[in-house]
Amino acid sequence: MGNFKEDIVKTEAFVFDVDGVFTDGGITPFGDDFIRRYYAKDGYAVSYASKLGYKICIITGGRGKWLQERFERLHATKIYTDCADKIAALHEFLDQYDLDARHVVFMGDDIPDLECMRAVGIPVAPADAASEILDAARYVSEYPGGRGCVRDIVEQVLRARGQWALHAKGVNCSTEAKSE
Repeated sequence: MGNFKEDIVKTEAFVFDVDGVFTDGGITPFGDDFIRRYYAKDGYAVSYASKLGYKICIITGGRGKWLQERFERLHATKIYTDCADKIAALHEFLDQYDLDARHVVFMGDDIPDLECMRAVGIPVAPADAASEILDAARYVSEYPGGRGCVRDIVEQVLRARGQWALHAKGVNCSTEAKSE
């Protein structure tokens, strides 16, 4: 493990928890599903990274049709919901896409994410993560869950690789972005 800024240049994939990372952790039961509030800028960054060819994996204990649909629309490569064994899901994802764990970002916020954070080379956390997660993180975003922490780490990686904001008008995530 070297310098954080040098290491993020080698990033091959992003893996994220959902509740407490993409959201502030609050959920509202709604029939057989849940209502979660997502931050649009986090979604934009993930969709942009996906269009540039990065593998995006969601590993969450959360479940629901709307959660699944949200990450499908963002072009996540792999989505594990209602996941009780996050480390097994992480290893399956790494093996399926032949990824080097040293070059993978994992962002989690609470104890169920700790084992995964210890298994990758670039563990990161939102500002309001549990203390054990903050201790395990190589980088702690200044932003809390559901308020820009995902955008923060994605943008840092893409800036380090010269891939952020390649087009003066921005990127339309509904079309193919070109890597330069």
